[in-house]
Amino acid sequence: MPVQEIRPTVDRDALLPGADFVDAFAVGIGSRTLDARSAAIRMIEHGPSWIGMLMRLRNLIMAPFGLKTPDPNRPDRGDTIGIFPVRSQTPERIVAGFDDSHLDFRIVIDLDGEAPARRVVASTLVRTNNRLGRIYLATIMPFHRMVVRAMLRQLAD
Repeated sequence: MPVQEIRPTVDRDALLPGADFVDAFAVGIGSRTLDARSAAIRMIEHGPSWIGMLMRLRNLIMAPFGLKTPDPNRPDRGDTIGIFPVRSQTPERIVAGFDDSHLDFRIVIDLDGEAPARRVVASTLVRTNNRLGRIYLATIMPFHRMVVRAMLRQLAD
């Protein structure tokens, strides 16, 4: 099953009240046994190398504006997947993300359905906090869709 954009079903008010943007993509995983954390790790930490290059470019461009960039050498990273702090977790759902001066961001990885029609759904929620957040969101949106699709392809059955 290819990656498909779907109608978001996450509760935006519970996950990120006031979210300006929500989208969702899904990919079938068939009968494979997988929990939400394993799916998120595979998607985020073991994604295609070009995604890492895009993130490094983003960090170089955005650092002068005072936006958060990841510090992989920070000694106390807590519970994270990639650069994203885990905010809540169950076997069927993991919510990760952070709040910044320009926008607040959540990525939600859900396992949906039963074998053999089981799928992973990745939902993104964003709440912009100012003009820079709105400009940033508009600028990254074409890349966001490509990145999420590529990350989910890592899980395709």
